[in-house]
Amino acid sequence: MTKEIKHRVTILAVPAKVYAALMDEKKHSQFTGERARIDRRVGGTFTCYGTYIKGITLELQPGKLIVQAWRSRNWPKGTYSIVAFKLSKSGVSRTTLRFSQVGVPASDYRDKNKGWRTHYWEPLKQYLEGKAG
Repeated sequence: MTKEIKHRVTILAVPAKVYAALMDEKKHSQFTGERARIDRRVGGTFTCYGTYIKGITLELQPGKLIVQAWRSRNWPKGTYSIVAFKLSKSGVSRTTLRFSQVGVPASDYRDKNKGWRTHYWEPLKQYLEGKAG
């Protein structure tokens, strides 16, 4: 049994900067505070938060869309979800990020739903908006 996570986040930065923070391993590591290895090509692999998260990039539209097969280390072997980060310009220098994650094991839904907010959206906004933690 799986569930879907959906979030909508407004970030005070242009879509290209949000995209770069998510796909550039150095920037990703800076905003999360954890090691990331990201091959920025379709078919490329990635790991984030050390090796806690791993997957394969399925589709890229620079500044607009990232689609990945994504899994957490604690999930059953072979279990992947599909995440999509859809970025759109909102005003002069804002981005609306529409996020979805399909196929999250029901047993991990609550933790992952909260984790995206606390481990991604909050630190990403702080990093890009120049706010102190």
